[in-house]
Amino acid sequence: RESLEKTCPFFLSVSAFYQKTVPSPIAGGAYTEGIIGQPIAINPLIAGDNDPDRDLIALLFASLADLAETYKSDESQKIWNITLKQDLKWSDGAPLTSADVIFTLGIIQDPDARSPFFATWQGVLAERLSEREIRLTLKNPYAFFADNLKSLRVAPQHIFDNIPPQNFRLSDYSLRPVGSGPYKFVSMAKRNDGFIEKYSLAANPRYALEQPFIKNFNVRFFANKADAINAFNVKTIDGLGGLEQSDLDKLTVNNHIIATSRPRYYAIFLNQSASLPFKEKEVRLALNLATDKAGLVNAVLAGNGQVVNGPIPPSVTGHDAAIFSGETFSLDLASSTLEKAGWKMTDEGVRAKPIQKNKVKLEFDIIVPEVRFLIETIKQIQKDWKQIGVNLNPVILKSSDVIGSAIKPRNYQMIIFGNTLNNNPDVFSFWHSSQRFDPGLNLSLFNDKTVDGLLESTRQDINEASRLQNLSKLQKLINDQKPAVFLYSPQYLYATSKNLGGFA
Repeated sequence: RESLEKTCPFFLSVSAFYQKTVPSPIAGGAYTEGIIGQPIAINPLIAGDNDPDRDLIALLFASLADLAETYKSDESQKIWNITLKQDLKWSDGAPLTSADVIFTLGIIQDPDARSPFFATWQGVLAERLSEREIRLTLKNPYAFFADNLKSLRVAPQHIFDNIPPQNFRLSDYSLRPVGSGPYKFVSMAKRNDGFIEKYSLAANPRYALEQPFIKNFNVRFFANKADAINAFNVKTIDGLGGLEQSDLDKLTVNNHIIATSRPRYYAIFLNQSASLPFKEKEVRLALNLATDKAGLVNAVLAGNGQVVNGPIPPSVTGHDAAIFSGETFSLDLASSTLEKAGWKMTDEGVRAKPIQKNKVKLEFDIIVPEVRFLIETIKQIQKDWKQIGVNLNPVILKSSDVIGSAIKPRNYQMIIFGNTLNNNPDVFSFWHSSQRFDPGLNLSLFNDKTVDGLLESTRQDINEASRLQNLSKLQKLINDQKPAVFLYSPQYLYATSKNLGGFA
């Protein structure tokens, strides 16, 4: 699926711990997770880019794949038949049937609902065949459709059927949800000023899969990371995710760090429509040559990450490492590339040349979300680029402002931002020309008809061998044109108490 929710800062927090922690033979007990931020709408129909909402939805709502006894397609992979497990129930005891699935898809496909998953399910015809059976018909085959089934969280029709979609966020059920996931909502604690302090969850006995190892799962919310780290140090929470290496030094109690890779990368996207120099391939190539990606991983991420050179990160199937074997960091080569292209060093130490009768300098503003490791990344790059005659001026914005003031209107020369893939190499919304403007996510405004064709065929090609060949061609074409400076894929760092019984 390709939605705004996928590209915003996406940390696994609660669900990462639940999925990655290995239990000891003794089940039960309680666990308290710390999350920075506030839940807004714990509703799988409308959940967007709010991390606390997504984390809680992962615990409180089962995916369609989890609820299914079987799901399979015909040979064309355009028709998918899904049979739900027998006797499924919501956490309040109401039956969970195919009607709930049809309702969920109907709301998502309703433009008035403004679901962030609208684009993912657009054009999919859903038919209810029986209490347990659903048929989904696609206009065209989609090679990664099974991933959509795994990410679709089903919502209860009996709760939301009589509530207008525009009122979903106002509904009490969006903060006190009735779900079908491994946990069920028990209670919440709210201060007089409206700040939600705590959610109490309990293992859901009606969950369709195995019971969760932890019986009682509590979530405490914090306004900032400093408060959350302090709570971890005084042992009022047992775990905290989304940490950086510098945060680990602030943990004063015995702890265990879980590091996991994610299908996510950060890059500097170059807006050729907003800056004349970026229209020259030599400039884009020089900026790539002058970026020490391995040095950034070591200095900024303390080694907790991987270098990324293209649109498909190394952790995702389809990444072709051979294409990037010649990538190098060389300030000398970057300088000579600019010199040969006519960019001469001025007395100010900035390269310039006449374009359309105007003297144009290699001086750029870059939008930087107010995130420590991204700010530090740009500081490091700024120093290196200065040596080749390129001035970089960081414009630091609050993360909440980046989408509205920069990304949606494409109001930037450069922007450093993260793309998250759905555990597959479908990068259509990040690089297809149709996605150059909001709500698309093609932040480089990249426009190449050959690449467009490869992106389209990759989605529809159900033959893995030919699909991988096209993915290699896709990566080579994008790498040849250098529409962005790809940087790295950070690991997700999660801290839990080392003395906590029952975990390994």
